[in-house]
Amino acid sequence: MAELLGTFEQAVLLAVVRLAEDAYGRAILHDVGACLKREVPAGAVYATLDRLEGKALISSCLEEGTSVRSGRARRYYRLTAAGVNALNESKAALDEMWRGTQWPLGWQV
Repeated sequence: MAELLGTFEQAVLLAVVRLAEDAYGRAILHDVGACLKREVPAGAVYATLDRLEGKALISSCLEEGTSVRSGRARRYYRLTAAGVNALNESKAALDEMWRGTQWPLGWQV
């Protein structure tokens, strides 16, 4: 079994899945923040994207800029087969850990 993904890595990868063809840095940042319901530092998202690309869980390509962006290029991200497998393994592991436990948990003294 491969190393399980951390919660933030999963959030970033799932944002890439949800955004599909529109998965670029700022869009991923906004999606992760909305999903986690908190302010997320841009540096944390970009560092995670770099780390995930280094692990070959995502790939990226730089696309030409448009007049809307004053000609600046934009980097788009896609899941690789390894990224899909890592997400599936992480979900399966979490489901297994929660199996037999009622949710939501209550505090018992």
